[in-house]
Amino acid sequence: MDKLVVTGGNPLVGRVRISGAKNATLPLMAATLLARGKSRLSNVPDLRDVRTMGSLLGTLGAKVSARKDSLYIDTSGAEGDEAPYELVKTMRASVLVLGPLVARQGNAKVSLPGGCAIGERPIDQHLKGLEAMGCKVEIAGGYVMAWAKRLKGADISLDIVTVTGTENLVMAACLAKGTSIIRNAAREPEVVDLCNALNAAGASISGAGTATILVEGQSELAPIDHRVMPDRIEAGTYMAAAGITRGELTIVDAPLEHLTAVVGKFKEAGIRFQPTPKGLVVSARRAPRPVSIITGPYPGFPTDLQAQFMALMSLNSSSAVFQETIFENRFMHVPELRRLGADIDVTGSTAVVKGVRHLAGAQVMATDLRASACLVLAGLAAEGETHISRVYHLDRGYEAIDQKLTNAGATVRRESEPGPGQK
Repeated sequence: MDKLVVTGGNPLVGRVRISGAKNATLPLMAATLLARGKSRLSNVPDLRDVRTMGSLLGTLGAKVSARKDSLYIDTSGAEGDEAPYELVKTMRASVLVLGPLVARQGNAKVSLPGGCAIGERPIDQHLKGLEAMGCKVEIAGGYVMAWAKRLKGADISLDIVTVTGTENLVMAACLAKGTSIIRNAAREPEVVDLCNALNAAGASISGAGTATILVEGQSELAPIDHRVMPDRIEAGTYMAAAGITRGELTIVDAPLEHLTAVVGKFKEAGIRFQPTPKGLVVSARRAPRPVSIITGPYPGFPTDLQAQFMALMSLNSSSAVFQETIFENRFMHVPELRRLGADIDVTGSTAVVKGVRHLAGAQVMATDLRASACLVLAGLAAEGETHISRVYHLDRGYEAIDQKLTNAGATVRRESEPGPGQK
């Protein structure tokens, strides 16, 4: 396993280009199963999760190849119907193949994703929607088995807002007979990106980006040819990096139109923004002002940036309150931030962050993807060295983060460390 060693104290100065969005790439890869032929996705980030999804498509019979930042996926021979536990357990987004498989070939056997470090994320809404479209569903031996001769359009009201649930049902509805309405749909930009790609491939989807999505089913779709949207969560992470180091970063390809709530909070904290033709310049010169947040579905403040914003607020001039409304275990980074000197109290889904003057380097451990980014940010501002273990979490969602930070003046190096039971 690898770890990152971060030496703090350097204000970041330079340029960072934002990669394609992981959370847009994965459903787009699953969507290629809806058509037979060769699809192309460009602006694809080189990430562990992308490679895992590629392996899953390979087990289903697709041929996946990469050249530069593009993926080529040939589904001409994709006749498999099983997403095995060995792959699904490493990445919950694997469940996104369920809708496309049932829609195109009438059957699927997909391992249940199970729990997650940051909280339970059941797929009951996925199954509820598929059953409404005429799909028969059984759960046995840790697998979801679903089959239908052909899905039929349905009026589906989701009990909760679910991004992957919305995406799975939209993809399934694309090949269903008749019209489907998905109510209480997720409004995230990644959902819109998926719908745009599907429409270009011959689907008929309207309402993406609103709470009600209408899908007119088609008999077939063409292969997908689409450029993946920039990663808004990565962009927000580098905004926090500029703020916590009191530096100045030019963030290229930042999707500002998808970051309204985030930019608003950073501005409240005293972080300065200057738009440019290709992105923006983010800068800070002093300790951040205290800013409280409540996470929520888009267009609210994203739970995927809560940990990074907390790292910034650990150095605020007073105190800030964080309320997490999405995942029950999303404060797992707090004990590690405390090891660096942060003053944070947690009660249930609320954390009170009392600003301190300085953080100090220590040995810490990443517990999930966004927690690992939070610890990197804290390490950039801490005095001395911060050793962050289990950064395989980081590699799931941030392309070349150590290289990007180094290019902007940070002192970051990657080292191997013994795994469990090794010396």
